[in-house]
Amino acid sequence: MASFNQSSELPAWQALQTHYNNIHKTLRLKELFASDPSRFKTLSKKFANVGEASDILFDFSKNLVTPETISLLVQLAKEAGVEKLRDEMFSGGKINFTEDRAVYHAALRNVTGKEMKVDGQSVVEEVDEVLEHVRVFSEQVRSGEWKGYTGKKIDTIINIGIGGSDLYVFTSSLS
Repeated sequence: MASFNQSSELPAWQALQTHYNNIHKTLRLKELFASDPSRFKTLSKKFANVGEASDILFDFSKNLVTPETISLLVQLAKEAGVEKLRDEMFSGGKINFTEDRAVYHAALRNVTGKEMKVDGQSVVEEVDEVLEHVRVFSEQVRSGEWKGYTGKKIDTIINIGIGGSDLYVFTSSLS
């Protein structure tokens, strides 16, 4: 099971806090670009999105950060064990320590159909079934086929996100 340290207790956090205290009042984006013409190249990275045959661009150049800031953030992620947790997530490890279960974040975004297992069992088929059910239900709500409690077409959906869970409220016009 995963365990977590409070980020603010890690040495890298303290280094990041010191760095912030030293630079935050003097950083001006316009000046950062003027002093470093290669800022975009230095502070951006492109990743291949194999599942969708496209690229994803992470551009930190337009944020009030320096290369040292990025380095300190990477160090914080390492000290916090983010890479280990990522690997455990992709391998079906039980990283949701409050419920002692695996999370399905990666499986929900598995557009390539890559094998994903939890406790030795494939979860791809179950996730695909749930996603298909959500697609069908959504189409029924949009088309008016799915009615609210009053028998009227649902015209308002309220989503309240709380952590990793969501509460949905469906309403129909009262008129």
